[in-house]
Amino acid sequence: MSAESTPEPGRRRKPRSTRHKALVIAAWSAAGVFVLGGTGLGYVYFNLNDNIKSVDIDQALGTDRPLDVDNGSQDILVLGSDTRSGSNKDLGGGTDDGSARSDTAMVVHVYEGHKKASVVSIPRDTLVPRPACTDSEGVEHDAASLAMFNSAYSTGGAACAVKTVESMTGIRMDHYVEVDFSGFQKLIDELGGVEVTTTKDITDKESHLDLKAGTHRLTGEQSLGLVRTRHGVGDGSDLGRIQLQQAFVKALVEQVKDVGVLTSPKKLYDLADTATKTVTTDSDLASVKDLASFANGLKGISSSKMNMVTLPVQYDPADGNRVLVEKDKAAQVWAALKNDRAIPKSATEGTATGDAKGVVQ
Repeated sequence: MSAESTPEPGRRRKPRSTRHKALVIAAWSAAGVFVLGGTGLGYVYFNLNDNIKSVDIDQALGTDRPLDVDNGSQDILVLGSDTRSGSNKDLGGGTDDGSARSDTAMVVHVYEGHKKASVVSIPRDTLVPRPACTDSEGVEHDAASLAMFNSAYSTGGAACAVKTVESMTGIRMDHYVEVDFSGFQKLIDELGGVEVTTTKDITDKESHLDLKAGTHRLTGEQSLGLVRTRHGVGDGSDLGRIQLQQAFVKALVEQVKDVGVLTSPKKLYDLADTATKTVTTDSDLASVKDLASFANGLKGISSSKMNMVTLPVQYDPADGNRVLVEKDKAAQVWAALKNDRAIPKSATEGTATGDAKGVVQ
């Protein structure tokens, strides 16, 4: 196995550009909108089907995967894709080179009965063993003993990201959902914005964000800026941004609960059209019917029933821009999910946090 990166000793954490950050938050709003496919939008069913992009994860990974445990729970890998082309170029920054990254990742565990969920955020800068992967062009990539987590997606796409997560967790991912920049922003605008309360002023020129402490109904652009910012809050790390994202997810879930009472059929169609264009899924969710069924299994989960944590990590003493997995604590997290149990509080005590908790409510 090869080491992809050799950290430089003695480096201190310093701010880095946010221009290549991807979002997964819209997956929850998209899930809520998918339910509309079976409620009054049957006449556009096939048009919406054509919007959905999918990846055959099962075919790509074959049988070398964790056991598929049928205990009524579900595990979903939700990624943000920062494809730097088309409309994402302006939102994500950088050149129109067609490349992509997954800079935000969440493992969503839906418990048996589908009334509650645990969400584990994986920092993009986590150094992990990356297994050998084959990309969509059939090119094989060697394993790496020390690679940034988000390199899995940029190296081998969705299948490699799933394989890396399954290797880390020992848990088979039942589904895969990917969301991009431009779709996220448009979907938030079509939902009418998301209301949040900030307890501190947040200013970040790189994320085009300037919010005074108080309650705001954020536009799509402001929402994108909020969940991308790292310089305006906490210690300037990716961990602080994850805390903002988790708070925003809860606000968004509450917003999506009211999607079904929207008045205009055109409004419903526009939301469903944007949602189905926004996501890429595994092949088992590649139709409006399957997405609607999947979403129906999630819609009973309120924000109060979502336990959101960050993978237990500590800053790498050799490189403050990287984090290392707290192996024993992470094992507690994954063991709990594998056995459909609550994540013990001890699993995240004493770990690096980013110091931005409570800034967004």
